[in-house]
Amino acid sequence: MLKLLSRLHTPDLLHALASMGHGDEIALVDANYPAATMARRLLRFDSAGLPELLDACLQLMPLDGFVEQPALRMEVVGAPADIPEVQRECQALIDRHEGPGRFTLAGIERHAFYARSREAYAVVATGEPRPYGCIILKKGVVFPD
Repeated sequence: MLKLLSRLHTPDLLHALASMGHGDEIALVDANYPAATMARRLLRFDSAGLPELLDACLQLMPLDGFVEQPALRMEVVGAPADIPEVQRECQALIDRHEGPGRFTLAGIERHAFYARSREAYAVVATGEPRPYGCIILKKGVVFPD
């Protein structure tokens, strides 16, 4: 065991986050997502929900402040402006870690999300049961103090 790490900071997740460079993306997806089909690198967290995994990632990884949309959410089919509760919870975590209003989860159409997740450095499959519990994060730069 290590101090200051959660049970979700597994060796595989830590390796993936540390191996990613500036601009690399990671997809955090719900239990319905075809993660094994889409992933170059697949990490499974079947007993954790999306907000829980997002919180663990954002404790260690900054979002990319050099792009307009470093955090994307899968849009609801037929209602792209709707923001499901699971995505609102994710936005609250982004605000807590990155500062209120700094980054907004931008919508991306479902099939465009699939295509983008295929190119992600890793796909993290969660046990999130709620539909549209799927987001993509772009890693930012860690600046020296």
